[in-house]
Amino acid sequence: MLPADFPYFFCGLPFRPHQVGRKLNWLLGLGDIRPVMKGVYVDVRVPDSPQLRADAMRLMTPPDVVVCGPAAAWLHGLDTTALAPAELVEAQWTRKARDEVEVYGVRVTSPIATAVELAMRIPRPFALSAVDAFLRSGKTDLWVLRAASADYERHPGYRQGQEVLRWADRRAASPAESWLRLRLIDAGFGRPELQIPVTGPTRTYRLDLGYPERPVDGRRLGLEYDSDQWHSSTKQQLKDETRRTELDALGWHIIPVHRPDLWGSYPALELAVGSFLCQEPRLPRRW
Repeated sequence: MLPADFPYFFCGLPFRPHQVGRKLNWLLGLGDIRPVMKGVYVDVRVPDSPQLRADAMRLMTPPDVVVCGPAAAWLHGLDTTALAPAELVEAQWTRKARDEVEVYGVRVTSPIATAVELAMRIPRPFALSAVDAFLRSGKTDLWVLRAASADYERHPGYRQGQEVLRWADRRAASPAESWLRLRLIDAGFGRPELQIPVTGPTRTYRLDLGYPERPVDGRRLGLEYDSDQWHSSTKQQLKDETRRTELDALGWHIIPVHRPDLWGSYPALELAVGSFLCQEPRLPRRW
């Protein structure tokens, strides 16, 4: 419970729209409340937490079910695996869970079962970023997931799941890095190395991914994802350019990658990488 100055219908707990009626849009407009997940809201002063997520999910699911899919990943702390903003997370459940745990009183498919099922059932780029995120969280490891996936051999999506588990890597630091890695693999360039350290005279740089074992004319290829959130300001762009000039002097050719390079229809990324590696990319894109 939160301090007594909270409006009586909040009390520090998540609530559904019908509990405030026509006040919902008014309260949203004032900025007094925020979405927790699709169909559930809370006072803006209530911080995100595993307990809050579980309380919100409990409002949207029957008591005798097991939460599964991206909703289960969200309850395990994976921020929707980049499928959508948190406020668009939808309740998903099953009554035939293979393996379940409890998260603050809510029955949820285990991290292992959730990761394997996401690998099989959601689009490939999101499946890879989901499994990478589970591995990075330390809630499971790749060998356990590969062993567990054997139980799903005759299920739809098994082949995709095996492919995703083949390429999954806990070192991917963001969903975009997972998607970029899949782009390079799909284009036929082979599996890139991740989180590559490059030692300079005054500091050590770390590249998102690249091909350090395939130098061309004495230079190696690195790729870095520049998100709109962290790399859009003029100051940050100048800093990025200075950094890449320094890396160039150390024998690294850096290709900056932006969101349209990952999701646009034109294969500029594949063509740029293929041009440097002197290799024809496999086209058209698969996604």
